[in-house]
This record gives sequence, structure tokens and C-alpha cells, in this order.
Amino acid sequence: MPRFDYPCPGCRSTNSLHDADCDFEGTPWPAVEKAYVDVVAVLSGGVSDVDTVREAVHGEWDALRQAALSRLRRDGRVDESNGRLRLLPAEEYREVVSVPTSEPMRTLYRKGSVPGCHDNAVFAMIAWYEMVGLSWPETKANVVEWLRESGAWDRGGFEEPSPEALVEQKRHVYEAGYGWKEKANAAKRVIDRHLQG
Repeated sequence: MPRFDYPCPGCRSTNSLHDADCDFEGTPWPAVEKAYVDVVAVLSGGVSDVDTVREAVHGEWDALRQAALSRLRRDGRVDESNGRLRLLPAEEYREVVSVPTSEPMRTLYRKGSVPGCHDNAVFAMIAWYEMVGLSWPETKANVVEWLRESGAWDRGGFEEPSPEALVEQKRHVYEAGYGWKEKANAAKRVIDRHLQG
């Protein structure tokens, strides 16, 4: 079951260490949580449009609530179609985030890892699934499937006897909540060079 950690809607931080240019640096965490809860509470009542959400939110509609709604949309928790917003049920959300659609994760997911970037690619995939809120069993299953389906495992270059053993050895990435972006960018550079050469 996906969990919801109320990340900063500006920089995705889940602690007091925000990105240097984050608009919400110094915002008390209860205010961040309340902004999300206000938006989710309205959306959980059924499909709505943006104006209805703004009017129905308890309290003043402000930049923090607008950013929370925008973050929910970008992260795929809220679907928007024809100006209508819909909070995705947990199972549907899990399916949506299981296939990364933004770069550099899209390249990693579609093309698979190649020798020379396996560590970065597997690290990035595990960190991605942790970041989007999948449980460890869901993360492990998705990464093992990705290793097999993308052809990465068949390309070789792994020391572990199986994809399951490889992913289990990287569980610390999930538990520590490491970021995915740096490792994903490094892996994508190697994959792009490999596929072009």
C-alpha cells in the first residue's frame, strides 16, 4: 500500500533541509501537512474541478495549498482530465507510479541498465519507488521485474546469483530514503552512450 509522507510541495524534502531556492523553507511542518490534508479531504469526496477545490478547502486558499495540489498532480496522486480532478485510489496510483514517465527515470525504465551503470541504475530504481511511496515488497517486486523485463539482467555484469538477491542487497537504499536523481542521471548517461555506440 502506498504511504504518504507529506513532502514539501516545493522541493520534496521530508525534513527541515530544503533545497536552497525552495519557497517553503521555514514553513512549519504541521502547515505543510494541513495544506495536503485540506486538498485531499476535498478530493476524497469525489471528482472536482480546481475552482471547487479552492472554494471547498477549509481556510484560505494560499500558495502552500496551491503548491500541494500541484505536487499531487505532478506525482500522479491526482489525475486531471478535461479540467476535472480525481484522487487516485491506492491500487490505481501504484500502477501509475510503477512506470516512470519523466527523465531520466524513463530511460532507465525503458532501456534497462547496462554494464558500467548497474549500481547507479538499481540504486535509482529503488530510490524512485521509495520516493513515490511504494512499500519495500512492492519496490522489490517492481525492481526485480524491471531487471528481467528490460533485459538488464540478461546483459550480465552482476555478481549476485539472482535479481532478487541483488535487490535485497540494496535494501539499505530504500530504508535510508536516499534520493534517486543523481544516480539516475549518471546511469542514463552511460545507457545513452552504450546504446549510441
